[in-house]
Amino acid sequence: MKRHVGMKDLRLGRTLVLDELFDLLLYRKLWSISDPELKKTLAELISVEVGHFAFWQDFFHLNLPTLDVARKLKFWFIVLVCRIFGALAIDLVLEAIEVHGVRKYLDVWEQYRDESLGSAIRGVLEDEFKHEDQVVSRLKDRIINPDRVRNIFLGTNDGMVEILGAVSGFFASLGQNSLVLVAGLTTAVAGALSMAAGAYAAMGSEYEVRRTQEEKLRFLGEAKETPYRNESAFKSGVIVGVSYFIGSSFPLIPVLFGARTPLPSVLTGGSMILLVSVTIAFLSGMDVKKRALINLILITLAVGITYLIGISVRRLVGIQI
Repeated sequence: MKRHVGMKDLRLGRTLVLDELFDLLLYRKLWSISDPELKKTLAELISVEVGHFAFWQDFFHLNLPTLDVARKLKFWFIVLVCRIFGALAIDLVLEAIEVHGVRKYLDVWEQYRDESLGSAIRGVLEDEFKHEDQVVSRLKDRIINPDRVRNIFLGTNDGMVEILGAVSGFFASLGQNSLVLVAGLTTAVAGALSMAAGAYAAMGSEYEVRRTQEEKLRFLGEAKETPYRNESAFKSGVIVGVSYFIGSSFPLIPVLFGARTPLPSVLTGGSMILLVSVTIAFLSGMDVKKRALINLILITLAVGITYLIGISVRRLVGIQI
């Protein structure tokens, strides 16, 4: 395919080619460590990626046989995680790559839809929708669905951010390690129960609305099969509550081991918040850098504001420990 390629197109082309090469090499590597059932799925994905990789190399006149450093590090990290956690991790990775691929091509198509590149993107998107989604959907259970991702992210992230802020404020106002630990643990338990109850009520209401809509469609003969199973209200509440408490434990661990300032909690809790942000963003198709930056800002605000409040309360009330 002969066409004029500008610098902007070349940068995009390099990204598309290297992304397809990354997916192709990863699928081949995962194939070598998978069980027979997953090997069949990966073999079909490999066949699709071979075509995509060759297509973009030809479209942009690029020959990129190896990954760059950043993609190599990402490649070996994912392989390591999949070796440790086995089929469960591989299922998650396959679904995450599917979501990211579709999201990426949709964004590019919106930008170039009226150009020749837009036509090429449309063809690849149709291939993604018709082939890769069907292949990954044949896995025994869809591990990632919107409800579950939302519940895990909501619980874990809120637990870490809120308790990290609380610990910072408690240190500023109370000062004594044992009091901070008791106050932090009490807040964590109360927060987990509150989050679980809130999720239960929200999902229960959502289920009733959705059930009414589905019954209406069935009556009209327009019912459609849902693409994923709905989480029950009780299960959603449990997931959110447990995730919240697990998240809240990370800022409290340094306090449990005798920390006398909020700094150790900021380091452990902040690191885990960023790690969870990156993981959840990867699994759900979000922009990883954007999600990490947002949470970094939230950490800074939570720690700074609560610490200032704690100092103000201590001075106004005149607490002496």
